[in-house]
Amino acid sequence: MNTKLHAVTDANGRPISFFMTAGQVSDYTGAAALLDSLSKAQWMLADRGYDADWFRDALQEKGITPCIPGRKIRSKTVKYDKRRYKRRNRIEIMFGRLKDWRRVATRYDRCPKAFFSAVALAATVIFWL
Repeated sequence: MNTKLHAVTDANGRPISFFMTAGQVSDYTGAAALLDSLSKAQWMLADRGYDADWFRDALQEKGITPCIPGRKIRSKTVKYDKRRYKRRNRIEIMFGRLKDWRRVATRYDRCPKAFFSAVALAATVIFWL
């Protein structure tokens, strides 16, 4: 069983919301699901998996400036703030802190609901520490 965890964090790297999809599902599905849960923000930092014109337009409608590098297969390059994009490591640090929890890192739970509840418990503790 393979799953992919999509997350929204605040500027400090604290987890705000999660969405879990099957491992073979595109990142666009997670982006569409988390779009409504986005709070007021100036910038959205994401990796190339979330590069889509509809996602960029939806972010700009909410008043959020996307900082997402374009995919390599794009015919027209997309400009983004490279200096600001370096701060995306906070998201990776949050996922690393989630994996400090042995139950989350080794995926003991076969059921996706049980695994997601373990992630939620770990995220709650991480948020307040």
